[in-house]
Amino acid sequence: VQLVESGGGLVQPGGSLRLSCVASGFTFSSYDMSWYRQAPGKERELVALISRAGGITRYGDSVKGRFTISRDNAKNTVYLQMNSLKLEDTAVYYCKAVHLSRGYWGQGTQVTVSS
Repeated sequence: VQLVESGGGLVQPGGSLRLSCVASGFTFSSYDMSWYRQAPGKERELVALISRAGGITRYGDSVKGRFTISRDNAKNTVYLQMNSLKLEDTAVYYCKAVHLSRGYWGQGTQVTVSS
C-alpha cells in the first residue's frame, strides 16, 4: 500500500497550489479519501474529505470556500486545490485513505505560505 503526495512548495499569500495524492496497492475506489495537515507544534487536523464516488465532500471551517477536494478513481488520485492561501495554511499536508477499520497515510508534502 502506498500513498504518495506531491505538489507542495513555497507560495506567497493569496496564491494557489494543487496537491495530488496517488494511491497504489489497494482498491482506491472503495476508500473514502481525506487531506489532513499538521503545522509545527499543533495537532494534525482534518482539511477535507471526499466519499468513495466523490458525491460527498466536507471541509474544515478554516478552509471552506478556499480549498476544493476532488478525486479521479480512474487515476487512483485525490487532489486538493488550494486557493487564496494564507500564512496559517503553512503545514505538512497528508492524504489518508479510509475504509471501515482500515486507514492508510501518505508521507506528507510541505506547504509553506510566506511573503
